[in-house]
Amino acid sequence: MMAQKATVTSHKILFLNTLAFTVCFAAWMFNGVLVTFLADNQVFKWGPIEIGWLMGIPVLTGSIFRLPAGMLTDKFGGKPVYGTLLLICAVPMYLLSYADSFLTFALCSFGFGLAGVSFSIGIAFSSVWYPRERQGTALGIFGAGNAGAALTTMFAPTLLNHLTNNGAHLEGWRQLPVYYAIMLATMGVIFFLFAENKKPASSSKSFTQMLTPLKNVRVWRFGLYYFLVFGCFVAFSQWLVPYFVNVYYLPLVTAGLFASAFSLPSGVIRALGGWLSDRFGGRSIMYWVLGASVAISFLVIVPKMEIYSPGRGIMAGKGGVVTAVSAEEISVGDKIYPLKLKPQDIGTFDDQLLILPTKQVWQEPAVQVGQTVKKKELLAKGVTRIFFQANVWIFAILIILLGSVWGIGKAAVYKLIPDYFPDEVGVVGGMVGVLGGLGGFVCPIIFGYLLEWTGLWSSCWIFMCGLSLVCLLWLHLTAQKMMREKHPQDMKKIEKVKATFIADALKE
Repeated sequence: MMAQKATVTSHKILFLNTLAFTVCFAAWMFNGVLVTFLADNQVFKWGPIEIGWLMGIPVLTGSIFRLPAGMLTDKFGGKPVYGTLLLICAVPMYLLSYADSFLTFALCSFGFGLAGVSFSIGIAFSSVWYPRERQGTALGIFGAGNAGAALTTMFAPTLLNHLTNNGAHLEGWRQLPVYYAIMLATMGVIFFLFAENKKPASSSKSFTQMLTPLKNVRVWRFGLYYFLVFGCFVAFSQWLVPYFVNVYYLPLVTAGLFASAFSLPSGVIRALGGWLSDRFGGRSIMYWVLGASVAISFLVIVPKMEIYSPGRGIMAGKGGVVTAVSAEEISVGDKIYPLKLKPQDIGTFDDQLLILPTKQVWQEPAVQVGQTVKKKELLAKGVTRIFFQANVWIFAILIILLGSVWGIGKAAVYKLIPDYFPDEVGVVGGMVGVLGGLGGFVCPIIFGYLLEWTGLWSSCWIFMCGLSLVCLLWLHLTAQKMMREKHPQDMKKIEKVKATFIADALKE
């Protein structure tokens, strides 16, 4: 059952849960770096769709088994379930070192992807050790284990370069899964040795009774929020590596560091999100999170681009014969028409730090000497070049902000769960985790197809903006409905003021 106060044992279990979750999350995100490395070095000839599937398969496994993992944790406690999970995941991770095709790589990825269910185990196992008023902070600290994704994107590329002798011996990549397998197995032994077990009050229920809360639409609404703030975080933790490589032509190691810059703050700031949710309420924090997600996603939609378009040309003021043509001017009879020269710095904008789209205009002759022209006939065509740099540093700052916002949102969602379902955290948290994890599986595949269809890497941000807007609208409509039910008189007054304000505005 839920603890009445936090103890030294509570803190020890939270530490072990967080450490184990960090290890599991690092393993769960393993394919983001490894698959990109193997594809870039032509070890396997995989296209965007195959890459999307291989990044998504571990996330799928870690998603669909979250509900049963949460139920098992509620039933038997976290120690046996968590410890066994870590040892099981070490086996397919080790076997990955022998993979030699898409199929075997996919099967091993499906196996070690079970590491993703550690989230629902850790959430349920951490919550029973803390009182309700401190659960937001505790679960936020536990969720900081998301930083495991940053550890993989930060260190795995460097390890791969070392193991392959900077690409001279590509088969050296097979040693990396062995290191990860040892890490998982070691953590499993530590958990069995030092953790203590505890079960919630619902452990006496049958599995059928434990599933009853899933009939509540609130569970599915929380799941959609988590699909965004967690699932999309997982997806971009992997997708940003090829994104930086292809859009900004960065080396794999540098791309991994930028992806880490997105992942690491999101994991660490989750603890702050838990504290904020305890202080101000999960719903209030989610309003800010979803609003910021819409705004930032919208800002990064515009892709890096260079567009040439017809501009303002020069037409003859009167008819005559063209007597001289140069890059600077055109003469028709005795009349001279000066031209705007083509800039000398064309194509050098990448060396500058540009925030907004930049425009260059010039004019090019459209006639020849000796040609007879009529009044208003085109003498020189206008050319407009619009260049948008989508500067890598500005882009990086925006996605770091987005990752941090999502990190706060992850804590806010899991603050709401024990508030509404105090004795079913494992089941409800597991189901919400399933939906969130499915986001991590589905999104890289969606991104791959969007890239294939549109040819735009920034198409993924259009999807993010739309999804964030849907979540925000659902939250707002639900909050309005709850206010009408709990405070009908106050809501009538508010709606009357709104109606009066709109009517006055329309009159003006």
